[in-house]
Amino acid sequence: MEKQLINGNTDGITLLGNAETDYPNAYCPKLLETITNKHDDIDYMIRFNCPEFTCLCPITGQPDFASIYINYIPGHLMVESKSLKLYLFSFRNHGGFHEDCVNTIVKDLRQLLSPKYIEVLGKFTPRGGISINPYSCWGEPNSKYEELAYYRLKNSDLIS
Repeated sequence: MEKQLINGNTDGITLLGNAETDYPNAYCPKLLETITNKHDDIDYMIRFNCPEFTCLCPITGQPDFASIYINYIPGHLMVESKSLKLYLFSFRNHGGFHEDCVNTIVKDLRQLLSPKYIEVLGKFTPRGGISINPYSCWGEPNSKYEELAYYRLKNSDLIS
């Protein structure tokens, strides 16, 4: 079912406004949907926080809990927030180390959006007395965004 946006345009959004939402029980990047960035002529940051992210340890099967922070400077496309929520929830039964989950999110969103810049931080709760907070970022090659990514990675201790 195609949804109409307030401005009369359609962007192929199928999840937003759909009262019959199915929650995935397996990792599913196909859930991600986009909307058009009507302000791609200016740089601005979009920030998401998912404080209820869960995945499974690929060795023990035990649940891992995290807050996932996603920041990006959009190009022509933006991620639709309900689809992002469902995508992040799809990790619930996914067996992946913390670092793998964070880098998978970056790669999936890069492929979907072609953003100018993106960063993802996973702040995982401690298990076994150690918390792991992986951080991954990427900037458009040969641009100020690549320089930003290098700067943010170099100074990631200020972020987490």
